[in-house]
Amino acid sequence: MPTYFEKKQLVTPGEMLAEGDYLAGKNTYAENSKIYASRIGLADCNNKQVNVVALRSFYFPKVGDVVIGTVLEVGFNGWTVDIKAPYTALLRASDVLSRPFKPQNDELSQVLIGGDLIVAKIASYDRAHDPQLTVGEPGLGKITRGQIIKVTPSKIPRVIGKKGSMISMIKKETNCQIILGLNGVILVTGKNPDNEELAIAAIQKIENESHTSGLTDRITQFLKEERGKTGGK
Repeated sequence: MPTYFEKKQLVTPGEMLAEGDYLAGKNTYAENSKIYASRIGLADCNNKQVNVVALRSFYFPKVGDVVIGTVLEVGFNGWTVDIKAPYTALLRASDVLSRPFKPQNDELSQVLIGGDLIVAKIASYDRAHDPQLTVGEPGLGKITRGQIIKVTPSKIPRVIGKKGSMISMIKKETNCQIILGLNGVILVTGKNPDNEELAIAAIQKIENESHTSGLTDRITQFLKEERGKTGGK
């Protein structure tokens, strides 16, 4: 009763994953005692149930990418961070403290705790090790204000626009600072909540209409009309 994949192996629709005494789970189907993938994604098996985690909902790390992550837990020498990837990331204490980590003196939970949001950069990553993060550059670190919006990672280039035209226009029209995590998590920080909500509405509109042409002009018009309703605040 074999399986034909390694844990978290990339599989494609129609690929046979297992045969024999297995159950078809998410994004798989059974046929003649064999389990096949129904979507492209990462295969896994848990208690005889074969599943495929669809790729569309995940971000795949690349060194140098800016991401926005959520601290999951405090470890012995750093923090485990959810970056919306198939793998959790590690932020080492020495990177945050900018000096060697001393367990006898440093209480990591006083720096970051579970649920904290951070802007970080992928410092290293390969298939043998989980992604390593760094916050040792300007603009990176713990998020203390603003609102978070999540979009499908593949839509981020559409939010950016050609040569940054779309995101620059949104920043100008809403007077907000916007940090785009390439993992599909976006931080919007404005002078007031109304401005932030307007920027978020524009980004959501981009995600919903990303397949259409003339989007930049429509987003520009949308922002001008919405600002007009609020007196341009």
